[in-house]
Amino acid sequence: MTEQPTASNPDRTTLATITYLHGAGPATDTSAPAAAPALGGTSDTTDKAAVVESARRILEGTVTKTAGDPSKPEDPDFDVFDDSPLIPAWARSGKGWAMYSGVFYRARVRGYRRWVRRQRTDRGHVAQFRRGRRRVQDWVRGFEGVQLQAIAHQAHIAAAEARSAARTARYTPSLMQNKKLAAQQQADRTQTVAMQAIGEHKRLKATRRRAYGLRLGVAYGPPAAAIAAGYAQAGWLGATAGSLVTFSGGAFAGRHQITEETDWSADWRSLGDGDAMTAPMLDECFRAAKVIGGDESLAIIQMPMLDVRGAWSTIVDLPPGIPAKKAMRGHAELASAFGVEEAQLSISKNKSKGARAGRLELYVSKDLPFTGDVAPGPLLALEGAANFWGRIQIGPDVRGLAISISVVERSGLVGGEPGAGKSASGNTILLAAALDPRVILWLADGKGGGDLEPFEGLCECYEGAADPEAFDEMLDAAILDMKNRYALLKKLGKRKVTEDLSNKHPELRQKLLWVDELMLYTTDEEFGKKITKKLRNLVSRGRAAGIITFCATQKPGSDVVDTSLRDLLSIRWALRCTTPEASDTILGKGAAASGYSAKTIEPEMRGAGLLWAEGSNPVLVRADYYSDDEVTLLLERAYDLRAKAGTLPAGPRSLADQLRETGEDEGQVLAVLVDVFGAYDQAAKADDESAAVDWLPGTVLVDALQAAGLAISPEKLARLVVREADEKRKRAWEDSTSALNGYPLTSVLRAVETKYGLTA
Repeated sequence: MTEQPTASNPDRTTLATITYLHGAGPATDTSAPAAAPALGGTSDTTDKAAVVESARRILEGTVTKTAGDPSKPEDPDFDVFDDSPLIPAWARSGKGWAMYSGVFYRARVRGYRRWVRRQRTDRGHVAQFRRGRRRVQDWVRGFEGVQLQAIAHQAHIAAAEARSAARTARYTPSLMQNKKLAAQQQADRTQTVAMQAIGEHKRLKATRRRAYGLRLGVAYGPPAAAIAAGYAQAGWLGATAGSLVTFSGGAFAGRHQITEETDWSADWRSLGDGDAMTAPMLDECFRAAKVIGGDESLAIIQMPMLDVRGAWSTIVDLPPGIPAKKAMRGHAELASAFGVEEAQLSISKNKSKGARAGRLELYVSKDLPFTGDVAPGPLLALEGAANFWGRIQIGPDVRGLAISISVVERSGLVGGEPGAGKSASGNTILLAAALDPRVILWLADGKGGGDLEPFEGLCECYEGAADPEAFDEMLDAAILDMKNRYALLKKLGKRKVTEDLSNKHPELRQKLLWVDELMLYTTDEEFGKKITKKLRNLVSRGRAAGIITFCATQKPGSDVVDTSLRDLLSIRWALRCTTPEASDTILGKGAAASGYSAKTIEPEMRGAGLLWAEGSNPVLVRADYYSDDEVTLLLERAYDLRAKAGTLPAGPRSLADQLRETGEDEGQVLAVLVDVFGAYDQAAKADDESAAVDWLPGTVLVDALQAAGLAISPEKLARLVVREADEKRKRAWEDSTSALNGYPLTSVLRAVETKYGLTA
């Protein structure tokens, strides 16, 4: 059964479930209760009456409680929260109170803005003061003026009639005694009436003057006294306070009488004014942005929620027939409707289970994202080596969630306007690669500004002079290495490089080719097309061989990066751009029209960009920031890791060392010749820094070769180092009395380049 509990609220209809225990009797009745009816019921009228009586007593609340188990509550409360809402624990924490304070502050700001908007209407305080002043002035004048004007009019008429009657009586002949007497009597009567009217006019005029003065004092005396007293007490500040009090009184006197329904709270609701996100607000905003029609509404899949950061999030379904991309194209219009900046509004397709083409996920930040303090990068807390084969953490998204990507068998493009943070963003990938001692670094700095210079000591190949010719040679070496890798893979019977395979065969270790400011290389008149072609070859074929290529530039348009190359770069990171077209050159054609434009990124959001890596939609991410000191610290750690692993690059080798590595006798001879020239040149510079040795006698060279254990005759040396006609000219040498036959350094270097293709 159910019971309607008694409460102070008569409208409450909550029913509390109770259990009737047989044997319980009314509180005021001490007689033995009637026996309970048998199971299955009975046809006995007395038993039915007992059941009805028992039910009546229960409904009246006269049943006594039965003693039960003391370990259990006698009156369990099935609604312990009553009418109070469920408040999460974080709302009572410091962040929760900060959120409440923020809501209160935004509500006060919104109230002030509403007050300002109100001032332009007839309910504004200035309009009320003007209306109050007119009302007070009308009251001061009063109604005596109307009566005074009426009696004055009557007095004028009576006086005119009296003058006319007196004139008639005066000029009536005495011979006409009867008419003259009648005229005199008429003049007397009109004169009496005129005198009475004039007297009444004077009396009313005096009465009006007294009433006017009294009301004038009542109306204007207190304001004048307040202003004068304020001035006497506090000078002009007090007079100003008195004037404000007078203004308040006048506005109160002129308050508008509301004859129609006016609801100031029913004006436009916006998140920027501190209003809560609700279903009606969402409908109004989407209608204002022309995403849905005036008679359409959204289907709320996840009710709007406020998180600890003061941001609102929700998941909605658009009306049938409206795709999600229509709402994403109206990103700017929706942000305006919500009353926030474009960068504060994040619109993305929901990819959870059961997602559909018209389902959207909205996230509206409280403040402009990515403008606060930057948290320390995760690589600083890394105790050991990084794993470049795994996922690389890039940075947080607008929700504060860490975004990571995998670069295995991938290539990337980073672009944005100058100052957008390309170098700092690239450090997240470069430092992760540096901290993995297995990764081979090949870096090219087209800027020539030294951003990549701290990594030079860890690189097997480094081009920092912004020299297109040197970069072209670097690409030749990278392509040769790619061919060698594929040859080894074919020999091993493998299709592509894996982590286990690279650990077993050091020749197949991951190689990162990072090109900064690609524009300088690809726009060079002599090497630009060659570089583009070689890069395209390396990007398209090098992925399976373990070669990862990343390019960074300001605007990767078709004039900077050929589309055939740009389309092969699978990871796109668009930092702040000046135009939607520039953003599309990075993310791909049509991205801005679909609602993904790096132009919406504000200048204050340094390091933030739209990252298009593995998902179907770009994600706004702010790269983890590492200061110069932190970069130095991490690179020192990377150097130690590579030194322990034995993967530090050997550094640049001298020409003599390269000749010795050939293993040929002629290479050994040429190596000794190069060393001899170097030794004499160094000795000469010890005495004179500007001195240079570019020629040595043949006898000196032969003696040095024999001292190195190489038996070679002058004739054999002449056949190995071929001289031109003018180079065979004899020269004087130190203390010799005659000129000697010798070899210039240029002939030795020419022989090295001709035979082995090596240059100094």
